[in-house]
Amino acid sequence: MSATESIHIDGVWRSAASGVSREVLDPADARTLARVAEGGAEDADAAVAAARHAFDSGSWPHTPVAERAALLRRVAELLQRDREEIALIESRDTGKTLEEGRVDVDDVTNAFRYFADLVVNESGGRVVDAGSDDVHSVVVHEPVGVCALITPWNYPLLQASWKIAPALAAGNTFVIKPSEITPLSTVHLVGLLVEAGLPAGVANIVTGAGDPVGARLSEHPGVDLISFTGGLASGTKVMQAAAPTVKKVALELGGKNPNVVFADACATDEGFDTAVDQALNAAFIHSGQVCSAGARLIIEESVRDRFVAELAARAERIKLGRGTEDGVECGPLVSAQQLEKIEAYVDSAREEGAVVRCGGKRPKPSDVRPATGYFYPPTVLDYCHGEMRVVREETFGPILTVETFHTEDDAVALANDTEYGLAGAVWTSDPGRARRVARRLRHGTVWINDYHPYVPQAEWGGFGKSGIGRELGPSGLAEYREAKHIYQNLDPRPVRWFGG
Repeated sequence: MSATESIHIDGVWRSAASGVSREVLDPADARTLARVAEGGAEDADAAVAAARHAFDSGSWPHTPVAERAALLRRVAELLQRDREEIALIESRDTGKTLEEGRVDVDDVTNAFRYFADLVVNESGGRVVDAGSDDVHSVVVHEPVGVCALITPWNYPLLQASWKIAPALAAGNTFVIKPSEITPLSTVHLVGLLVEAGLPAGVANIVTGAGDPVGARLSEHPGVDLISFTGGLASGTKVMQAAAPTVKKVALELGGKNPNVVFADACATDEGFDTAVDQALNAAFIHSGQVCSAGARLIIEESVRDRFVAELAARAERIKLGRGTEDGVECGPLVSAQQLEKIEAYVDSAREEGAVVRCGGKRPKPSDVRPATGYFYPPTVLDYCHGEMRVVREETFGPILTVETFHTEDDAVALANDTEYGLAGAVWTSDPGRARRVARRLRHGTVWINDYHPYVPQAEWGGFGKSGIGRELGPSGLAEYREAKHIYQNLDPRPVRWFGG
């Protein structure tokens, strides 16, 4: 496979039908990292045709569950074999630290193993009591068909696994379109699927821009399901494009996630340090380029001054630089466009009255931070309120806003005052309050005295404009299946409704 043969259709690696390629840049220095094929609608059509044929006429949908599970486990083993190589690809492509890349590979490995175990341990169907011994009624699950999978640039490999593993476990075929900004690890993953023995046409990848590739997949009549992870604006377009053909649609969209800290969580030195530490993790992992990032700190007024002072002091000490360098804790933003977007949000926050406690401007170059890289420091904005753009919109960068409250009801009202509803957290030493507030938060995932952990067994989804559908867990597998009711009359007899 040459550098620009990043499109895989019906078992063959190829260049784009147009012959056009695209540069993939290293965000740490803006230099060319690789070149990939710039696919178009023609490539998307060819990939869907291959997936359609593999589903309608191929063996994969009818492959015994145990064999499908065994292939997923082989992929998991190959991921661990290539762990360092893939982690380096992910670090250089997205800008995240090498250690974060390693964690991603391990999480992807766990996702493939989880869905292998889940599907192989399922029962053969759910018997429905039809009220008669002469009838056998059962609900079984079958693969949806051809799945179009569109993934984001921030966690390309991880998000691909959350879609590919359950889709394959259920017996589907697919076409995946990774982000044109960070496609490299997904291309590698498709190579591992081929190496593991997946039949030709089951796994197809088209590298290229959302328009035309993603747009064509969204509207294509040969696609049965589309799963999209990305921004609200693009997700809306996907849903609109899918509507005329009534596809199954799963959307995981934006988040503006509250991290609610009550004063009692900071009553001890250990509790205070833990809450500060996790507020930093919530906001600044992968430079805040995380859909579930705790970008809104909502803290009880009585501890605000002490908490924000320590938070800002520690944020200033975060080492910013190229993700592959030893000791670096935070890498660059993914693109020049993202850097400009973050600068605009900070400027607007200043104009609307926010106080910059740390960060707030591009850093000086250093030996680990090339001048041409897309670096922006962790930034803490104090005295924020819900009318500010930086509070209401998904910034997707290293910006943490601070709001305060006096009562539990105030805290819940602030946390729920968002059009999104993806994730959030509550910090308190009162177990009753923890459960009470967690139940009242209108967010798909709520952590109590923690932030960011996830397990494959738990479902991941959101409320409001954070999307529809579920990934991971049993419901993540169910998204890639259709339920079929099989009703068998064991003693058929004439009915004679008419003319008897």
